[in-house]
Amino acid sequence: MTTHLNVEHSHSTLSLSESSLVSQLFTLRDYLRWVSSEFYLAGLHYGHGTDSAWDEAVALCLGALHLPWNIDPGVLEARLLPVERQRIIALARERVTTRRPLPYLLGESFFAGHPFSVDERVLIPRSPIAELIEDGFAAWFPEEPPASVLDLCTGSGCIGIATALYLPTCEVALADISQDALAVARQNITRHDVGDRVRAVESDVFSGLEGRRFDLIVSNPPYVDARDLATMPAEFRHEPSLALGAGNDGLDIVRHILREARDHLTEEGWLIVEVGNSDRHVEATFPDVPFLWLEFERGGQGVFALSAAELDAHAASFV
Repeated sequence: MTTHLNVEHSHSTLSLSESSLVSQLFTLRDYLRWVSSEFYLAGLHYGHGTDSAWDEAVALCLGALHLPWNIDPGVLEARLLPVERQRIIALARERVTTRRPLPYLLGESFFAGHPFSVDERVLIPRSPIAELIEDGFAAWFPEEPPASVLDLCTGSGCIGIATALYLPTCEVALADISQDALAVARQNITRHDVGDRVRAVESDVFSGLEGRRFDLIVSNPPYVDARDLATMPAEFRHEPSLALGAGNDGLDIVRHILREARDHLTEEGWLIVEVGNSDRHVEATFPDVPFLWLEFERGGQGVFALSAAELDAHAASFV
C-alpha cells in the first residue's frame, strides 16, 4: 500500500529530514509519486531528455536504481533498500536546489537508444538528428550508407558514435575545439567499443581536418543567439557556454561551416546542420540558398540539409 506523508498537499516536503522520508516512503511507486510531486512544486524546467515532472521523476528513480526504461511494472511495488531510498532523496534534493540537469546528476544520457557518459564538460545529448541516425540517413544514402562521416562540434560524441553503431561499415571522425569535450567523447568511444572505426580530433571547425573529405558531415554546433542565451532557464546555465552561444544571431560557427564544408565533402556528399531557433536567422541571412528543412516525428526543428552540389552552386553566398 502506498504511504503518504502527513503534510499539506501544496507544500514541499524536501525540508523534512532524510530519516523522516525514508521511514515513510518504501516502494518504487512511493518514490515516483513523491519525486514527481516535488518536481511539480519546484517548477523545474525540462529540456534535457524529459518534458514533464512525471517523466523526470521516472528517469531519476530508474537511473538511481540502475533499472532500464522497459522494466516490468511489477517492480513498482518492490520495497527499496534504505541506501537506495537515500540516493533517490539526495538526487531529488540536488535537482531542485541546484537546477543541475538530471543527466549530469546521473552521469549518463540516452541518445538514439544508447547510453552516453556526460558531465558539465559537454552538452547533454538531445538533438532530433537521432531520428536520422536511427534511419541510417537513408533519405540521402538510399542504396548504400556513407563510408565516411564527420561529426563536427561533437561534444560527447553522441552523434558520431551512434552513427557508427547504426552503420557498422562507416568510419567516423569526431571533431571539437574543446579538449575537455574530446576527453568525454573518448570515454564514450571506449564505452561503446568503436575505437577501430571512430577517432576524436581536436579541430577549430575544419582547421584540424585539412585534406580530409567525407560522404556526410553532421553538425550540432553552437547556435544560440545572444537574446536566447540571456533568457535561458537556470538548467541550461550548467552546460558549457562554449557549446551554446554563437554571437548576436547565433550563426558565427554556422557561417564558418557553410563557407568551408564543400572543401571537406565528396562529390556526392551531404551536409546536415542543426541550428534550432536560429533557423530564422539562417533564412534571413541566406535568402537565396535552398535549404532543405527537415521534419521529425518526435519533435524538433531547425535542421537543414545541403548537398555538395548546392554548396558549390551557392558558394558566393557564403563568402
